[in-house]
Amino acid sequence: MRTTGDYCQNNKTQQGQVTFMKAPQKDAYTLILEAIDMGIYKPGDRLVESDLAERFGVSRTPIREALQRLETQSLLTRDGRSLIVASLDHNQLAELYVVRAELEGLAANLAARHATDEEVRVLRDMVEEDRKLLNDPQAMARANRRFHKQIHLSSHNRFLVQQLDLVHRSMALMATTSLAALGRPADALKEHDAIVTAIEARDTTGAGDALKAHISKAFVTRLKLDSGEVGAIV
Repeated sequence: MRTTGDYCQNNKTQQGQVTFMKAPQKDAYTLILEAIDMGIYKPGDRLVESDLAERFGVSRTPIREALQRLETQSLLTRDGRSLIVASLDHNQLAELYVVRAELEGLAANLAARHATDEEVRVLRDMVEEDRKLLNDPQAMARANRRFHKQIHLSSHNRFLVQQLDLVHRSMALMATTSLAALGRPADALKEHDAIVTAIEARDTTGAGDALKAHISKAFVTRLKLDSGEVGAIV
């Protein structure tokens, strides 16, 4: 049975009737990528064409093509004849955070320069709304991704956004979120607040520096979490 949630509203016809256009469905690549990003498939998990086709309700051909694409992007790796979700070793993790800090810092710098007043308002609203999520690390992680994505878009630089999308795809290969560390959600929210404050002030250097510092602290927290130096929210 079709529901209005499956459609997006189109313009009215000359007779005054409202027409609806079916929302585009996600392709197999996007479905698998989102499943990895949400932790449904974790590093080391084996991906089987038939299982994926059944889960997502698509044929095996687009699943096969999606898996090949994900392997090319190093999000999947071979284990004999099987494809498994890749994982990041310590050096890869460090390299990823270096690149992420530089690109995210540039995005914040450009957002302070180019973001519209409405985009800045959205960022501020996100910070305020996320205060409700401090005791839910998974919800906070999803909100964190939305916050960073909004900064990327507010940079108004399509090439930078494309590169950051690639970086964030690789972030999905991390088995846990740094926001699972005790005390980290509250600290991260304070850092988000400082980033937005700098963007509101159109302080390009301050915004870039604040976001770089935010990424650096997240990396330190992740290392401590992985080593067991800090505990996780349960």
